[in-house]
Order: sequence, then C-alpha cells, then structure tokens
Amino acid sequence: MTTETTEIPRYLSSYQARRAYRQPVQHPPYVNDVKGTIDIHCHAHGGQQDPLDLAKYASQNGMGGILYKTIVGRERPAESLRKVVADLHAWCEENGVEPVRAWAGFNIGAADALATPDEVRFQIEDGVVAIWMPTARHANTIHKIGGPPIWWDKSADPRDHTQPLPWEQAVKVGHYLLDDHGQLKPGVREIFHIIADTGVAVSFAHSTHAEVDAMAEQVDRLGIKRAFVDHPFSPFVGLSLEQMRQLASIGMFINFTYDELSPLLGIDPAQMARTIRALGTDMVTLSSDAGEPLFPNSVEAMRLIRGHMRAFGLSDHELEQTTITNPGKIVGIA
Repeated sequence: MTTETTEIPRYLSSYQARRAYRQPVQHPPYVNDVKGTIDIHCHAHGGQQDPLDLAKYASQNGMGGILYKTIVGRERPAESLRKVVADLHAWCEENGVEPVRAWAGFNIGAADALATPDEVRFQIEDGVVAIWMPTARHANTIHKIGGPPIWWDKSADPRDHTQPLPWEQAVKVGHYLLDDHGQLKPGVREIFHIIADTGVAVSFAHSTHAEVDAMAEQVDRLGIKRAFVDHPFSPFVGLSLEQMRQLASIGMFINFTYDELSPLLGIDPAQMARTIRALGTDMVTLSSDAGEPLFPNSVEAMRLIRGHMRAFGLSDHELEQTTITNPGKIVGIA
C-alpha cells in the first residue's frame, strides 16, 4: 500500500529498531508495559486460551480491560462472561489483586444463518457491548482461504478444510451482507438501527470493500460512535491508507492487531507504524486478536504490539491513546 514516507528494506528497519529499543527488563510471569491497556479483540472460545486464566493473568499485570470477541458458550456470551467474572472476582479477592474489567461481544455470522435483529437485540439486552459482522463463515473468508465443508454439508468430515472457493460458490455457502442490488439486506440494516439505538460497538469484521462502504454509510447516517474496522492489513480486509482515512473521517476507529504482525500474516511493523503515523492516532486502536495456540496469550500480545509500535516511532502519548483511551471509547468507559 502507499504510505507517505520512503520505505527501506524490512531487515534494515528491523535491526535499527531492535538495537535502539529499550524496555524495562521482563520478569515472567509479570509483564511490563500493559498497565491500563484494554484489548478490544480477544478470543477465548473452545480450543483457544482459557478466558478465566487469561483474566487472572491480565489482572495480575494491571490491564485495564478485555473485550472477549469470542468466549466459551458462544450462544450466550454475556452469560458465559458473568460466570467468568464471578470466578475472577472471588480469585482476586483471595489473592489481593484488582480484577480486570471484562466485556463480551457477539458475532452475527457464527451460525448457519445470519442472526436476526431480534436475536441481536436479545444479546444486547443480555449484556454484550459489541456486535461483530461475520468473520470465519463470511463468504469473503471462504473465498480467500477456504473453510471446513461441514459448515455447509453436515455429512462432511469435520477435519476437512477446502482450498479457497470461487466467489460464486463462496457466496452460496457463506454469509454475505448485501442483496442482489448491492444494498445491505433489510435485516442487516435493522441491526444497524439497533446498534445506533443502544449505543453498542460494531466491528465490520471480514467484510468486502463493497460491504464496508455500505455499512460505513449507515454508521455515518445513523451517527454510530463506536464503530471500528478490524485488522485492516489482513487478507480479508486489505484497506489502503486512503480508505482508512475515509472511514476515520466519519468517526470510525481503525483497529490494528498483533495478528497482523505475527508470523502467520507477517506484516512489517515498520509499515504498520508508518500507516498509523500517517493516519494520526485520534481514531486508531491496537489490540491482540490473540487466543489461538500459535499466538502468544493476549496479555503478551498487547505488550508485543505496543513494543513494536514504540520501537518503530509511536510516542508514549500515542500508545496511551491507541491502547487505553480509544479502546475505552469502544467499550463505553471513556
């Protein structure tokens, strides 16, 4: 993508950054440089990091909050979170630790069919604070990386995974938010009205550019203040700097993640830092998108993304804005 500074080879910028960067010595399991941070994109459903143990670890290290995008018991994430929080508070009282704040999100595309407006309204009334558009089961994801065929063929081997599917096939077996006329489907438009009325956050998730444009129009028209785009460098999103600027101009946050920096996606941290500096940090957040076994836990992932961005030029003020102040706005405490 185009940035406003001259790019240099990754290995060169990497060695310059790592030799210049200094941080207080780490003393595991205590983690420096995460105090007060709020992770707005954390995974803790089946097979991922344990939500309670993560919350204990985050509490021990003074994090400000965790928004569980996914959590064990995904049918009622807020109910699952209440159980985690009750156990966390009991443990923290016993151990003299301040409990981390925690919130739950809900994905409208986690099941075979898109969640209905009534289902979304129920989840919000039950306590979720953020609504995600479809992710893994989005047609865009299946088109880019494939998916388990058991999602659309219940007789398939649950261990199978397809190659990327042609768009015409992916849109038949995956979720898509637009109708035949390129407009948001009526149920999706109603969900955006519910989001606007209740004031919860919304992530555009793995949506195509056409869907992003249609949803951004709703955000702008309805005055939604807590909307964000996740992992803009990921293969599912792939936004240019100009597209990010346009979204930020209507009051949307751009949420960069450790996932993008990880070996699995391998985005150059210098490129991420240059883009953030070009955007300015008023509408930028940093989060983990961690939870899978190939990632560090979310506490460590927050340390890593903050460390990388500081090493490549973000100031302490900019890091406070992107990992404490702005995420606080997403979860409704700032």
